[in-house]
Amino acid sequence: MATVELKMPKMGESVHEATIIRWLKNEGDAIQADESVLEIATDKVDSEVPSTAAGTLVKRLFNEGDVVQVGTAIAIIETGGGSTEVKSTPASAPAAVAIPTPAANPSPAPASTASISTTSISSNANRFYSPLVKNIAQTEGVSQSELDSIQGTGSEGRVTKKDILAFVDAKKSGTANPAPAVQKPSSSAPTTSSAPSSPATSFSGDVEIVEMDRMRKLIADHMVMSKQTSPHVTSYVEADVTNLVMWRDKIKKSFEKREGEKITFTPVFIEAVVKAIKDFPLINVSVDGTKIIIKKNINIGMAAALPTGNLIVPVIKNADRLNLLGLTKSVNDLANRARGNKLQPDEIQGGTFTLTNVGSFGNVMGTPIINQPQVAILAVGAIRKKPAVIETPMGDAIAIRHMMFLSLSYDHRVVDGSLGGSFLKRVADYLEKFDTNRDI
Repeated sequence: MATVELKMPKMGESVHEATIIRWLKNEGDAIQADESVLEIATDKVDSEVPSTAAGTLVKRLFNEGDVVQVGTAIAIIETGGGSTEVKSTPASAPAAVAIPTPAANPSPAPASTASISTTSISSNANRFYSPLVKNIAQTEGVSQSELDSIQGTGSEGRVTKKDILAFVDAKKSGTANPAPAVQKPSSSAPTTSSAPSSPATSFSGDVEIVEMDRMRKLIADHMVMSKQTSPHVTSYVEADVTNLVMWRDKIKKSFEKREGEKITFTPVFIEAVVKAIKDFPLINVSVDGTKIIIKKNINIGMAAALPTGNLIVPVIKNADRLNLLGLTKSVNDLANRARGNKLQPDEIQGGTFTLTNVGSFGNVMGTPIINQPQVAILAVGAIRKKPAVIETPMGDAIAIRHMMFLSLSYDHRVVDGSLGGSFLKRVADYLEKFDTNRDI
């Protein structure tokens, strides 16, 4: 019987390893080609790995919780051929993306750490550690307090592979700075038995306790990390988008008939953001310690709601190279595949600026949290008819106009009020001056 190796698939340029969450097939189970065999998680997404061949799963090479390098064989499948030669066949890319998580600084792990579970090292703090760093810490006997004391050189101060290996070398040579010591009670103080790390919580009345799903936990960690990393400031502006509304009302039916899909306001918002970023390129940056990394590519993330109620942020790469029609196609495609959990891992990575539409929920404005490692995020509110003062050749007049609020949250470490406010006003100006005779 011929056998093939099912390998850990490549899930993006910056992803070098994945953790096995759950095996969907047991040894001895029959498997069809393209049938899901196991679930995996990376620092980016959760995915399912399909079989590359039909046959029988004869050997699972790793356990649940193990961290495996991309390209490593994770299972042996026996096919119906006559040869006993083991064929090395790479797995196809994961079928679906389900979870956005904080960006990390992945590096290839040593082969000796590929099968080490990371469940025994966890931090009580909100600091993020990649599976690779946790593996090295566990292998080298680095305690959690020591891990928390390491000064990270990665994005947002995260501990990288280089950082922890340098700490391990220094520790072996006796030159590492010791972790902060835990103060012991004086001999005169009364001693007690071991106390719980956190106080027990009691609930009164009729309550239901629901455990967060994996996606919500990761989102929660990412949001807390962002607030701890960036001093958030939010600026607001109100825009008269009457011309934009009139233009969309005029062309939406003919556009849908011609293209077979609808046109929303989102691609127009993204186009205005792209133009404003070109005017103010220091909005399109990230921070690495005391260094400002100016991004030449303009990759716009768009927050999309999932059926579960969670959010995912697919990214339109090189949005400045697309015209309005191209942006419309990209927005519709990414939004539809996001709702169907059909995004590829690379499609939620590499964003340099994020747009979120709180108006889709009927909200007039919001104070969004920055999507790290970016330094700004724009929220657009609901478009509503309001009386407004307009200038006419006959003087000022009150008219019914389509108005909306835009709010920009930005990292005050590198974006001051002048830059943040000017950028936001420029986005509003582009929307207000939209050409009602424009073709698409």
